[in-house]
Amino acid sequence: MLLSSKGKHRRPSKAVRIATLAGVTGTAVAVPLMGATGASAASVATWDAVAQCESGGNWSINTGNGYYGGLQFSQSSWAAAGGTQYAARADLASKAQQIATAEKLLDLQGPGAWACAGAGGLTNDGVDPGVDTGSAKSEAEPKAAQPERKAEQPTSRSETRTAPKAEKTVTTPTGDKVKKGDGEYKVKAGDTLSTIAGAKDVKGGWQKLFKLNDDIVENADLIFPGQQLHLK
Repeated sequence: MLLSSKGKHRRPSKAVRIATLAGVTGTAVAVPLMGATGASAASVATWDAVAQCESGGNWSINTGNGYYGGLQFSQSSWAAAGGTQYAARADLASKAQQIATAEKLLDLQGPGAWACAGAGGLTNDGVDPGVDTGSAKSEAEPKAAQPERKAEQPTSRSETRTAPKAEKTVTTPTGDKVKKGDGEYKVKAGDTLSTIAGAKDVKGGWQKLFKLNDDIVENADLIFPGQQLHLK
């Protein structure tokens, strides 16, 4: 039985997740990461322990609950941490590729992103797992499941001249750009809507905070350092 998760790459929830086959959506690798480098890395043994708790150690699990792989990634977290360079979903990637992606998510959200961070003893131990992710995407990945988000390009010079000025953005650790916003609270590394709502005593909790900022926050599980949120 998987533990309830309040991980940052999952929508905050008090519900207990139960899966017959260990669910791997490490949707919450909430281990405070210090950087996508060895400084925030965890050993393979540590990730094995987290996966054992999250999914029973089944690195190719897909129970249909929206979380995939040994570390139970949600699709949005898998993409945000760059996992789609290996496979469309975490369960279609190798163990090494899942660990490499988890390292990036750890850097992005910290240990708190995983419900089983404590059970696995996930901390910023600075140990480089040294996994070999290979050079190509998993052969098991279906060709139809390789969506790539591309910015729409103007079809003519006239469209370029008349296009509205782009909104201010911040760059995520994976290189994507997201709206910055103009709220009074500036997101810091390790923040989640839940922790911000609690610290700032937002009436209505993370749900209210999400509603107040749904113009810049597309996924309640993913906010990024530099974004500026409205608290009321």
